[in-house]
Amino acid sequence: MSLDDALQSLSNNRPRIWVFFTDKVIISCFLIVAAQLVIDPEMVPESLRFLLNAILAMAPFFAIAVGLAAYFAASGADGYIAKAFSGTPVMAIMGASLVGALSPFCSCGVIPLVASLLVAGVPLAPVMAFWIASPIMDPEIYVLTSVGIGVEFATGKTLIAMALGLFAGFSILFFQKRGLALNPLRPNLSGGCRPKIDLNGPVNVKWNIWSEPERREIFTSSGLANGWLIGRWLVIAFLIESLMVAYIPTTFVEDLVGQENILAIPLAALVGIPSYLNGYAAIPLVSGLLDLGMSQGAAMAFMTAGAVSSIPAAVAVFGLVKRQIFFTYLFLGFSGSILTGIVWQLWSNFSV
Repeated sequence: MSLDDALQSLSNNRPRIWVFFTDKVIISCFLIVAAQLVIDPEMVPESLRFLLNAILAMAPFFAIAVGLAAYFAASGADGYIAKAFSGTPVMAIMGASLVGALSPFCSCGVIPLVASLLVAGVPLAPVMAFWIASPIMDPEIYVLTSVGIGVEFATGKTLIAMALGLFAGFSILFFQKRGLALNPLRPNLSGGCRPKIDLNGPVNVKWNIWSEPERREIFTSSGLANGWLIGRWLVIAFLIESLMVAYIPTTFVEDLVGQENILAIPLAALVGIPSYLNGYAAIPLVSGLLDLGMSQGAAMAFMTAGAVSSIPAAVAVFGLVKRQIFFTYLFLGFSGSILTGIVWQLWSNFSV
C-alpha cells in the first residue's frame, strides 16, 4: 500500500469531535457517574479520584505503547515485527512467547501494539502468544516479586508466562486449522488504523519519519486512532474498577482465597480477574495472602489470571476483537492460569 493509501485509511479512522457526544462507550461513562450520583453521591468524588489516579498512572506506559505502535507504522519498522511473528507457526509462537515474557508491557500497555499487529495482518496465533505472556512478567516486576515474595516464585512466574504464551498460541493455531478464529478484529477495524503489511514482500523502513510530511501524518493519525480505539475503553474499565474498590472489601478476597482448600486454585483465578489492580499492587496483596495461608498454586493462579484478563485489559480487548475471540482470550487466560497454578502447587509440594 502506498503512503497516499495509508493516509486515506488512517484519516477515515481518526476520531472526530462529534464522536465524543455520540460514542456508546463515552455515553456509558457518563451514565455510570450519573447512576452513582443518584445512588451514592458521597462516593462520587472518591471514584473520580480513583479514575484520575489510574489514568495518570497508566498514561506514561499507554503513551509509550501507542507512540511505539505509531512510529512502527510510520517508519515501516512493523514489517520486521510482522515477519518475526509470521514465520513458521511453531517458531513464531515460541518466539512471541519468549519476547512477551521478557517485554516491559503491562496488560493494558500491550494492547495498542497488539491492535497494530492484528490490523496489519499479522497471524493471530503468535500475536495471542505475545498478548497472553507479556502482561504476566517484565524485568521490573521480576525484581519486585523477588523482593516481595521470593526469587523462586518470581522465576516460576517468568517460566509460567512463557508456558501460558505457548498454550495460548498453539490453542489458537489448533482452532485456526479447523477454520475457527480466522478474522479476529471487529468489522469496523479490519480496515484498520494502519495499512496492511505484505508479509512476503520486502521491508521498506525509513527510520527518520520526521523528514517526510506523509510519514509524520501517518504517525499522528495512527497514534490518534489507536489511542482513541483503546483509551476510551480503558476509561470505562477504570470507572468499573473504582466501583469495585469502593464496594467490594478486601476481606472478601482474603476470606475467599486466603485459606488452602481443594477449590483454592480455580477460585483464586476467578477472583483474580476482577480484583487484580496491576502487577505492582498485586505483589504486597499476594504476599499478605500467602501469610494468611493461601497456597502457592492459588497465589500463582491469582497473579497470572489477573495479569492476563484484569477488568481494564478485558474491557479494552472487548472493544478491539470479535466476541468469539474475546471469550477465547478469557478462556485461555483463565484455564491456563488454573493449569499452571496446579503445576506450580505440585512443584512447590515436591520441592519442600
